[in-house]
Amino acid sequence: MIVFEKIRWKNFLSTGNTFIEMDLVGSSATLVVGHNGSGKSTMLDALTFVLFNKPFRKILKGQLVNSVNEKDCVVEVEFNIGSINYHVVRGIKPNVFKIFRNGQLIDQDAANKDYQKYLEQSILGLNYKSFTQVVILGSSTFVPFMQLGAVVRREIIEDLLDIKVFSQMNAILKDRIKDTREEQKACVHELALAQQKVQLKEENIDNLEQQSDKYLKEKRDRIDRNLQRSDAIDGEVHTITEVIGNLEPKITKLDDYKDKYDSLKESRTKLNQTLKKTQKDIVFFESNDVCPTCTQEIQPKWKQHHCKTLNESVVDFNERISDITKDAKEVLAEIKKSEKVAVELIEKRQTVNSLLKEQSRLRLDNKGLEEELSGGSTDLKREKEVLSDLIGEKDDKQAICSNINKRAENLKVVGNLLKDGGIKTKIIRKFIPTINQKINKYLSEMDFFVNFTLDEEFNEVIKSRYRDVFTYSSFSEGEKQKIDLALLFTWRSIAQQKNSANTNLLILDEVFDSSLDNAATEELLKILKCFRDNSNMFVISHKGEVLLDKFPKTIRFSKPNDFSRISDENGA
Repeated sequence: MIVFEKIRWKNFLSTGNTFIEMDLVGSSATLVVGHNGSGKSTMLDALTFVLFNKPFRKILKGQLVNSVNEKDCVVEVEFNIGSINYHVVRGIKPNVFKIFRNGQLIDQDAANKDYQKYLEQSILGLNYKSFTQVVILGSSTFVPFMQLGAVVRREIIEDLLDIKVFSQMNAILKDRIKDTREEQKACVHELALAQQKVQLKEENIDNLEQQSDKYLKEKRDRIDRNLQRSDAIDGEVHTITEVIGNLEPKITKLDDYKDKYDSLKESRTKLNQTLKKTQKDIVFFESNDVCPTCTQEIQPKWKQHHCKTLNESVVDFNERISDITKDAKEVLAEIKKSEKVAVELIEKRQTVNSLLKEQSRLRLDNKGLEEELSGGSTDLKREKEVLSDLIGEKDDKQAICSNINKRAENLKVVGNLLKDGGIKTKIIRKFIPTINQKINKYLSEMDFFVNFTLDEEFNEVIKSRYRDVFTYSSFSEGEKQKIDLALLFTWRSIAQQKNSANTNLLILDEVFDSSLDNAATEELLKILKCFRDNSNMFVISHKGEVLLDKFPKTIRFSKPNDFSRISDENGA
């Protein structure tokens, strides 16, 4: 548990060159009052600035320095974690950032950014957003939990449940997995090189063992045969290339022939369709004397004339179809001739490619043979010793690769456990019912009777007693504030239970001043009393006359001569 004991500041906002100091553990509940602009909320900005290097309100960092003195802006806070006392000092003009543990300055060799990371992760166990969710409820610049994005909500819950360590472990693990993958790639490459060296050396030794006068003569004869075949290929390629040159012009009109043939086929199809319809009409009129549509008699004279016309059309269509068929056969013959030439052309080109590939292989073979012949005699014993060393290196590298692969598999298994859907989700799933139970408990104590639940993605489902469904944004500001208070108390309760983000400090900034009516104010006061045993509350309010007798201690801010001052007053 983090127990904040004391905070003090000077030349900070409206505070002058004299330190203002506040005892954070002297009372279970302290009312902070004062006129507007007197500096009541300064303690919020001072607290978040000294811990997280940023004010609570939307104030530029440079504007934190007192505008009159313009230098020596300093904020100090003291807190205990168990038996260890911490003292943090942060200042502007000059810039200061120091952390003391039991009176000893913690080494600050790293950059201030890393020093800040050390403060948040290794000491506080809280970042700015998590801190504000369990310590502060503000009226203006505070962003309630329900208005945060899903990622930030999850970060806060992980801090509260003390499972952020899994995310940190996962981040470290990802770096290790990345490094291991690089090791794997490097090892595979090195092993391949080692195997290649062994293979080349074995081949070289085989060649050395087989070399003899007869063997060398065979190699020279092969070189000669290769040269002769290469020369012959040159002649064949030249001849075929000439043939290709003669064939290429013969296929230039192939596409035109195909287009023409398709056009003729289409025309013939259309004529055949028209012919069939005409023939159908002839059959109809020859077989019917009455129109089936209007039931009127078809005049014989008209019928005779119309059938004659249709028969003449049939003759014309048949003639045209015959002409098109003839033209199509001629075009098809040209297509087949051109396609035959195209096939021949492809075969010739394939032949040329095959010959050139063969020639390339022959030349490559000759190059290798010439290198072998130029090598001369080699100390075979020395080569075998080198081979033995290479085999040993290959085996060692293979063992290293095997170990790296095993490590990679183990890291993969651990990675699956540390993902958001792994251990963390199981823990969150376990605590969701408890969280929802506590939220609804506090809501009911504020006479806000709804069923409020958060799912595993921390999306809200809010139902009335009549099962009407609402969202956070659908409520009034006063109702939203009740939800914010319920969540704040829930987070503190969970933090106390888990001893994660657990702290004595609770600051409510103007929560009594705007949206809460008198009844809600009384209910809130009742709820706050539940925290007096475990918390040191500071309630900042303009309602001093209403709340003055409700708190055991009152601190009043004033601003004489344009500098903030505080004075202690007795409360209830």
